[in-house]
Amino acid sequence: MTQDSTARGGRKGWRRLANALFLLALIIGTALIIRRHSTVWQEDRGTAFGTVYTIKYKSADNYKAGIEEQLRRVDASLSMFNPQSVLSRINRGEDVEPDSMFLTVFARGMEVAANTGGLYDITVAPLCNAWGFGFKQGVEVTSSVIDSLLQFVGYGKVSLRDGRIVKADPRCQLDCSSIAKGFGCDAVASFLRQQGVQDFMVEIGGEVMAGGKNNDGQAWRIGINKPVDDTLGINRDIQAVVRIENSGVATSGNYRNFYVKDGKRYSHTINPLTGYPVTHGLLSATVIADDCMTADAYATAFMAMGLETAMLHADTARAVKAAYFISDDGHGGYKVDMTRDMGLFLEE
Repeated sequence: MTQDSTARGGRKGWRRLANALFLLALIIGTALIIRRHSTVWQEDRGTAFGTVYTIKYKSADNYKAGIEEQLRRVDASLSMFNPQSVLSRINRGEDVEPDSMFLTVFARGMEVAANTGGLYDITVAPLCNAWGFGFKQGVEVTSSVIDSLLQFVGYGKVSLRDGRIVKADPRCQLDCSSIAKGFGCDAVASFLRQQGVQDFMVEIGGEVMAGGKNNDGQAWRIGINKPVDDTLGINRDIQAVVRIENSGVATSGNYRNFYVKDGKRYSHTINPLTGYPVTHGLLSATVIADDCMTADAYATAFMAMGLETAMLHADTARAVKAAYFISDDGHGGYKVDMTRDMGLFLEE
């Protein structure tokens, strides 16, 4: 073999080795990229707003610290039980400039109130307190007490003016508990989207905001509980399952939050127009909407209305995608009613 052929063979060997090393590097690099962007699901749990939360999302990174910061911001804005919250300071009559979270919830609350003829009303706090469901101790309720409280209850008695909440009567008190959990779900969902997360499920105390797909690549499956007396929230028997993508789901019901006094059962749902707890047979209302805040507010409104009026509103309200109602059938059982579009979401 000549010296030239030996040199050419050596160069070919080095090229083969170089190509092999390049291919190996390419494979390793690709594997690292795939690992970095592979399907990794996070699941965070904790407590917020006096209840528990579960948040699942598809991401290589964990965002629990940021999620809990969002929940703290919601509490600092809307909590009735945080004496330094924006809402508490407004209720005390302090001169406070509401933050963006409060303004968002206030605007939606007023919108739903107008759309439901005042059967949803965030000024219901004095009535909730009187009946023992608010942030103050209940009182001995009489018709004269209710008549007195109704003088400063009504969404038309509060407004936003020059960046401040203005009360027609200083005794007006706001209660956002019927919308705050739903908004909390939306706030966390917005935070996750800002991090580039598209597939997630945020659940806070039974209210849900879901985006994209679940870890099976399918729509998120959310259970609707049976309306069983369950003040501790232990029972998890499922009445139906809905499938949602990029939607919020909220349920309001009288089967958990109630008390019995002198043999009479008092529901936590107060009719803002009469001042009294509702007594109709509607046990729970589940609403699907574009966001959980809206679903939360309408579910409360429908519980105040009763079945027939709620069905009419649910089928005509543009903000409501679908609604599912469970009522007492008068014979010791339940009956189900739903809007015409609910079948699009129900699992077979």
